[in-house]
Amino acid sequence: MLLYDERVQLVEFCHRMQADDLTVGTSGNLSVRSGDHIAITPSGVVYDDLTPESICVIDLDGNKVEDGLDPSSEVPMHTSVYRATDAGAVVHTHPLYCTTLSVLLDEVPPVHYMIALLGGPVRVAKYARFGSPELAENSVRAMAGRYGALMQNHGATTYGDTLAKAYTRSVYLEWVCRLYHQARLLGEPNLLPLEEIDGVAEVLNSYGQTVKTGS
Repeated sequence: MLLYDERVQLVEFCHRMQADDLTVGTSGNLSVRSGDHIAITPSGVVYDDLTPESICVIDLDGNKVEDGLDPSSEVPMHTSVYRATDAGAVVHTHPLYCTTLSVLLDEVPPVHYMIALLGGPVRVAKYARFGSPELAENSVRAMAGRYGALMQNHGATTYGDTLAKAYTRSVYLEWVCRLYHQARLLGEPNLLPLEEIDGVAEVLNSYGQTVKTGS
């Protein structure tokens, strides 16, 4: 079985995606790249029923390389992101607040410094039908210089060098969208200057614990 470890990761994160309210029903899809192959969730399968065996493996052109279930309808978007970026994983979700703002805004503004995790204000890709090459093209264009984008009247996509990082960005994107939505209920939010977002991005790159060697 090709990409077994990647398949196990995808099953685990699909279950997390449901628990974190990032998707509804069988919507949403995730993938992990390994060399010239991509492990991707299948189309229309209930997440609770997923097993490593039900995960699909495709090449960078979207062709199946193993017999099994059909891959997600969003294969064009996933493969386009891999071709356009250095992504190791892609997460596509339909969370409530991301989707809500996608029908209202052209861009999620810098209402909180954690938007730096996405590379700055998050653009909204122009609407195109799900699974279409047009949606893939619009999404990649909106991600230029960013690690994610909203899709107009649809949802959100993020990427990272690992599945954990791509998923974390999806969680923070939904949180920032919820924050902006809640703030707008009370008034006009104060926005941070872009230079502050750039500064935060530099700090976040070195944030966390470092491993020391020696005694």
